[in-house]
Amino acid sequence: MKKFSLPKDGGLIEAGLPNGIKHTYERIPAHIYEDETAASERLAEKLVEEINAKNGVFRLGLTTGSSPVALYKSLVRRHKAGEVSFENVHIYSIDEYYPAPADSHSRNRRLYEDLVAHIDVKPENVHVPKLDKVMDSDAVSEFCAEYDRMASDLDILIMGTGEKGQIGFNEAGASDKGRTRTVLLPYASRKRQARNFAGNVEETPDKAIAMGISTMLSAKKIHLIAWGEDKADVVKKIVEDDMNPSCPASYLQKHERISFYVDENAAALLTRNVAPWLVGPCEWTPKFIRKAVVWLCEQVGKPILKLTQGDYLANGLGELLELYGPYDKINIKVFNDFQHTISGWPGGKPNADDSTRPVPSSPFPKKVVIFSPHPDDDVISMGGTFIRLAEQGHDVHVAYQTSGNVAVHDDVVLQHMDAARELGFGDRFDEVKEIIASKKPGQPEPRALLELKGAIRRAEAKSAVRSFGLNDETNCHFLNLPFYETGGIKKGQRTQADIDIIKDLLQKVQPHQIYLAGDLADPHGTHRVCTEAVLEALRQLQEEAWMEECHVWLYRGAWMEWELGKVDMAVPLSPDEVIKKRHAIYRHLSQKDIVPFPGEDPREFWQRAEERTQNTARLYDNLGMAEYQAIEVFVKLF
Repeated sequence: MKKFSLPKDGGLIEAGLPNGIKHTYERIPAHIYEDETAASERLAEKLVEEINAKNGVFRLGLTTGSSPVALYKSLVRRHKAGEVSFENVHIYSIDEYYPAPADSHSRNRRLYEDLVAHIDVKPENVHVPKLDKVMDSDAVSEFCAEYDRMASDLDILIMGTGEKGQIGFNEAGASDKGRTRTVLLPYASRKRQARNFAGNVEETPDKAIAMGISTMLSAKKIHLIAWGEDKADVVKKIVEDDMNPSCPASYLQKHERISFYVDENAAALLTRNVAPWLVGPCEWTPKFIRKAVVWLCEQVGKPILKLTQGDYLANGLGELLELYGPYDKINIKVFNDFQHTISGWPGGKPNADDSTRPVPSSPFPKKVVIFSPHPDDDVISMGGTFIRLAEQGHDVHVAYQTSGNVAVHDDVVLQHMDAARELGFGDRFDEVKEIIASKKPGQPEPRALLELKGAIRRAEAKSAVRSFGLNDETNCHFLNLPFYETGGIKKGQRTQADIDIIKDLLQKVQPHQIYLAGDLADPHGTHRVCTEAVLEALRQLQEEAWMEECHVWLYRGAWMEWELGKVDMAVPLSPDEVIKKRHAIYRHLSQKDIVPFPGEDPREFWQRAEERTQNTARLYDNLGMAEYQAIEVFVKLF
């Protein structure tokens, strides 16, 4: 299943470019592919070649977690096609909790379920640093030393990395001299792993057995892998920055035969993507020129119209001047482009000249569908634009794609039940308390409890949209997509059933505008699944007549913002609209103060949203545009 990414728009011309030039800024050569599947296919191809070329035992080290799953699928397919046998392969895992938990919570669950169970590797040739019970220190040390001897000098080691550069429970501060050993897991690490234990940090193991960095460096070849926007920052640190103990994976720069397989999203912050003109010749599209000028303004600390020819030449943009100069012509063109992205009429201004506006004036009013992955992403991500669309008279519908039920604390449910009891609407407090007490760690929540939590989130969402003047009975849609309803943090696979629900809504509304979540790096992947489900629904509806006038706009939410070079529409917000948006976010009381899954940022969603949109306004101001209180920005997909 192909993952969604924005279409390319200009960039480095890599065809015929020598590797030495392409990897100029890279201490570890990065191999960038369109998506995780394409990268994994290429890595699997190389691995199969190595296994088939080896006479005798092939010793393969594999990372734990979900990063190698696409690789596993490719290897299984190739094995079943007769391309490779694993009969002479010995597999070595890099870590496991200590003592090892039940298989369902094992760090190596995916290794066994997605790879070992489907290939001809001998069970005795699969090695995991697993101890089922607590042993005395001497016995544990002896076990670790023996595992280290077995796992040294691997033929190939395939490694994933965490968002902070941790590798196999070698956390920040780990020594590059470390060998296989027991490690204490810091709270931050346990909090990350808690997603595999129903979000319960207390149930998450606090110790593990981990292969050391020195042991990893003993491998003959190392292939690092990383996928998704949430890995972009750490990929930049590992590939281009100096070695630093705060980023343990950076120590792998020492290896002479190492490569990094990444998808385009994970590679987003590498120099050949951020400033490819510093690397080699480029394809200069209008948006790419805008990207270069924004970058130049940031480098020299000037607004667009104050940039000089010297600024361009001193910062590697001579090719741009040669092709599209002089510099003042470029400045004016880009300045005008940015001005034309700004619009206080996201649905189009009626009876206005729309030749330079991002949205056409007709038809008016427009039918609009805002897709919200969770029951609060709409107001967090584009609440100000939502307000504008509603107040300017458009027929706005909001579709909440998932129930968001697992993101409600048990205490919040009890508070609601207590309120109902106090108001005389029935006393089910003790009944619900017993349901909560019956929960089992690591198991899906009881369906009766999930229904209550879903109801709480629906009521909050309706309250928020009513504050915008929307009719919550006719224009508020709760899709409850089936893929989400597992009762736990881990979700199911997207199926045609999810897509059909979306298609039914789209056929009913037949919108002129669709707003979709473009922030694909949310901690648990729900946004990506929701967005890709809508895009597949639109693909299946592409022959419908109403699709000819339908346009899709992508927003981003609490996690990150669009880079300005990609922006197609910027909606400025007044101070009053910022407050109104904040108050709408407040209506989601179950997510306020005690956000269950906040990621690494401890701030509340309204704080993140305001900081993000106010920073965007400052960036526009720095480029020489008008100064606004806040700005929400969007990318037009089609």
